[in-house]
Formats: sequence, C-alpha cells, structure tokens
Amino acid sequence: MTRILVVGSINMDLVTTASQFPRPGETLTGQGFATYPGGKGANQAVAAARLGAEVSMLGCVGNDAFGTELRQTLHREGIDTQWVFTTDKHPTGIASITVCDAENAIIVVPGANHALTPQHMQDAEAAFASADIVLAQLEVPLATVTAAAQQAKKHGKPFFLNPAPAVVLPESLLDLVSLLTPNEYELALALNDHAASWQALFARLPGRVVMTQGKAGASYSTSDAGILAQAGFAVSAVDTTGAGDTFNGALATFWHLGAAEAMRRACAAGALSVTKPGAQSGMPTLAELDSFLEQQS
Repeated sequence: MTRILVVGSINMDLVTTASQFPRPGETLTGQGFATYPGGKGANQAVAAARLGAEVSMLGCVGNDAFGTELRQTLHREGIDTQWVFTTDKHPTGIASITVCDAENAIIVVPGANHALTPQHMQDAEAAFASADIVLAQLEVPLATVTAAAQQAKKHGKPFFLNPAPAVVLPESLLDLVSLLTPNEYELALALNDHAASWQALFARLPGRVVMTQGKAGASYSTSDAGILAQAGFAVSAVDTTGAGDTFNGALATFWHLGAAEAMRRACAAGALSVTKPGAQSGMPTLAELDSFLEQQS
C-alpha cells in the first residue's frame, strides 16, 4: 500500500440544500440540512484510505464536539490520527455549504486549522519519515505548508500540493513541490500569470503539474513538456462537493502506477464521488472504483 501523509484542514461541513442561491439581503426557505465531515485535508485523506492507501492525517481540531466527532470519523476510516492535534484556543473549522442543482457555494471558517503551525511539522517529523508521499492543500497557513514541504524534502519524500483555495505561491514553495494539482484558475493564480495560456504555464513546470478540468477530465505536463490528457467520465451528478479532493486522494494513491493510469483512476474516482451527497460520503471504495472502470471498458 502507498503510505500517504496528508497535511491539511479538518472541518465539519454544514450543508443546506436550496432551489436557488440567495441574493444579498434575501432570505430563502431551504429544502434540507445536514452535517458532513469535511475539510480539504480530511477529505483527501478519506479518499486515499478508501482506495487502499495507508493514510496518516496531520491537522488540528478544536476541543469541542465537532473536533471529537471528526477525529472519530477519521479513525473509523482506518486513518492514523496520532498527528491530529487539539487546541483550546480555537473552535473546530467549519464550512457552510449551499447546494443548488448539483452546484455549490461555500464559506469556510478556518478555526483550529489556522492553529496548525510549522512547529507541529517538526513535532510530526516521524510521520514524514515513514510516508511515501506527502499531500497538502492551502486551508492551513502557508508557512505551515512550506514547513511541511521542507520536511518532505528533508526526508526525500515527494510533496504533492493541491493549491486550493487559490493564492499566489512563492517561488521558495514552488521549488519544493514535486507535483502541483490545480484547476485552470488555480494554476494561473499560483504562478501569478493570468495572461498566459494554461499550456504555456504547463511548459514552465514540465512533469510537475496535473490540472483538473471538471467534466473534461485532467491534463498532465510530461517531463518533455508535452501534454498528456485524460477524458472525464459521464455520470449523473448529485453533489460536486469533494470531487476535487477525491481526485487528489486518488492521484496520490495510484501515482506509483504512472501518470496516465493514476489520472485515469483519479478522474473515475472523482466522477463517482459526485453521484452521492456530501464530500466524504460520496467517495468510492477501491472495489467500487474497479467495478466502475470495468463497466467503462
């Protein structure tokens, strides 16, 4: 099994379903409400664990009911939670999500996620030493992500970065990234260049970018600066929340099979994830993914 250390956010998703998105100042009556475990870090950890990876989570929750529940949820998924720290100074992070016609609008309150520090990366050095791949996102402080990348380099581990939420990435961090996994907008912002085409941006980081393209699939910049494309899979979407996180967890899990096969499996896993509500609840198991891919051939 691939051993993946996920460094990132752990949230409780508060999901409201409505027939339309509210305009400023408008109050609507919704059709439903539910809470789901979330956070890009925890989502990607769950996706990888369900697909057969051996996963450790490095994050931070508050000393509250949501924190306790989220830690227990990760443990039930078979994820090592010894590196999930608890803070008394901040509540567990939440995401307020409105879902309408399979699209979503999200407000994230980081809470304890912003209490994850570079010192925690040093405290968890043993986790970096034992991992095959380190996978991170940007819902924890950028200084912490950079410290994680430095620990990965120190121990000779590939560092995969999903640059979401999108920000301009400093060159000092980009230099430490083995694989960047943005969508087209995130790629332009990460490299601070909205004028160039995504193909031109790919050429700046050959062999180091996999770009998600929604229903269209994904593209990879090969080491010779060519582009490898993987088409998407047609499914009936119910809730797109967590599709990108599923893709990233799958990509890290199957990267050892080569870029082409990892992208094929990641696109298929991402497609399967949108057929059920909730970020983590829709993520497929390895058996479900294998069955789906057999049906596509």
